Amino acid sequence: MLKRKIEDQLIQWKNNENRKPLVIKGVRQCGKTASVQAFAEQYYDHVIYLNFFENPEYASVFAGSLKVDDLVMYMSALLGRNAIFEPGNTIIILDEIQHCPNARTSLKFFKLDGRYDVIATGSLLGVSGYGEEEISVPVGYEETLQMYPMDFEEFLWANGIEQNVVDLLKRSLEEVTPVPAPIHERMKDLLYQYTVVGGMPEVVQRFIDTRQISQTFVLQRDIISSYRDDMVKYANQKDKSKIRECFDSIPKQLAKENKKFQYSVIRKKGTADMYEGSLKWIEDAGIINRCYNLSLPELPLDGNADKEIFKVYMADTGLFTAMLEEGTQFDILQGNLYGYKGAIFENLVADMLGKRGKSLYYFRKDSGIEIDFVMRYKGKATLLEVKAATGNAKSMKTILGHPEKYHVGGGIKLGDYNVGLANNILTLPLYMGFLIV
Repeated sequence: MLKRKIEDQLIQWKNNENRKPLVIKGVRQCGKTASVQAFAEQYYDHVIYLNFFENPEYASVFAGSLKVDDLVMYMSALLGRNAIFEPGNTIIILDEIQHCPNARTSLKFFKLDGRYDVIATGSLLGVSGYGEEEISVPVGYEETLQMYPMDFEEFLWANGIEQNVVDLLKRSLEEVTPVPAPIHERMKDLLYQYTVVGGMPEVVQRFIDTRQISQTFVLQRDIISSYRDDMVKYANQKDKSKIRECFDSIPKQLAKENKKFQYSVIRKKGTADMYEGSLKWIEDAGIINRCYNLSLPELPLDGNADKEIFKVYMADTGLFTAMLEEGTQFDILQGNLYGYKGAIFENLVADMLGKRGKSLYYFRKDSGIEIDFVMRYKGKATLLEVKAATGNAKSMKTILGHPEKYHVGGGIKLGDYNVGLANNILTLPLYMGFLIV
C-alpha cells in the first residue's frame, strides 16, 4: 500500500469531535477509494461500502426517505448480514457519489443524527452534468477535502526514501547549504523518473514493481483514454467534441514559445465563446491547472491576475509526458529534450505547486519580460524561473533591479543547480520545487 499524505488528514478528521460527513474530491484514479478504504479498515470495526458507479442499483437506497433509520434499514436489506451498524464504530463510504445526488443530500441527515461517520468520494463533482448546482448540497453539514495524484514527496516515499533524507533537503533549503553530492545525484535521478511516471498510484506502483517505463506508459495511455471517455459520456452533448479538442491541444499550446493558451490553436479561428466552457469542464474535472498572467508581479496575486490571459498545464506530469510521442520518456531520462524541455519542466513545476494546493500565476509583458511563475513565498511575492539546465534569468534580474517599480521579495531559480544564494536570487535544484510552499 502506497503511503499517502491524506492519511494524516483523515486521522485529524476522525479526531475532531464535531466532525461532519467528509466529501473527498479529486480527479479520477488519483487514489481516493484505496486511501479511504485503508483508513476505514484500520480505524473502524464496521465498514459499509457503496460504490454508485460499479453498482448503480445502490442509488435506490436513497430514492425515498432520507431519515437515517430508514437508510440503515435499506442498506441492511441490500448488503445482508455483513452490514453491521454500531453507533460510534461504523463508517459508511459512499464512493463515486456524483452518480447518486440524493446520497449527497443525505449527508445533512447523517450529520444531524451523529451515530455514524460518513466519507463520500467523487471524481466529477462540480463539472457540467454533475455540477453541484444541480443537486442539493448540504451546505454547513459537510466538509470537503481535495485529493491529488501522488506528489513528488509521496513518490520519494514509494521509492524507499526515508523521512530523514527529506528532512535533510528541508534543512538545506532553510539554511541555504548545498545538498551532499550523493543525495543530490540520487534526487536528480528520481526527479527525472517522476517527470515520466507522475503520480497516478497505479502507475507508480507498476513502476516500483517492474521499473519498466514501457509498462507505465501503457497504463498512462489507458488513464488518458478513460478521461476522453468521460468527456464523451458525461459532458453535455453540445460540448463533447469541443472538450476533447481542448484537451488534445495542450501539448501544442505548451510547445509554443509564448505558452499563452490560444483558442485558435485548438481550431483555426477558434474563440473563447466557442471553447471556454469546454476548457472549464476539463479544469473542473481536475485534469488541468490554469496559470494566470499578472498585470503586476506583486501581492495580492489573485487581485492582479488577468483571468483572460493564462497558460494551461496538465495537473499530473506523467500524464503530460504520456500525451507526447512515444520515446519522449526515454529522452527525458537521458536528458535529450532539445527545444521542448522547457515545456516539460514548466509542467513539472506546475505539478509540484498544484499538488500542494497552490494557485498558479506568471508574469509576461510584450516588452519581452517573462517570469515562468510568481508565487507567495514567506509572505512576499516571489519570482520563480524554471531552467531545464542553467540560465541567467535576465527577466528576473530586470525586475529585481527596479524595486521602485516592482514590489517583489526576491527570486528563485529552479534548474540544474545545487542550493545557493546571490543578489537576492535563490538557486535550487529542480527536485526542491516541492519544498517551496
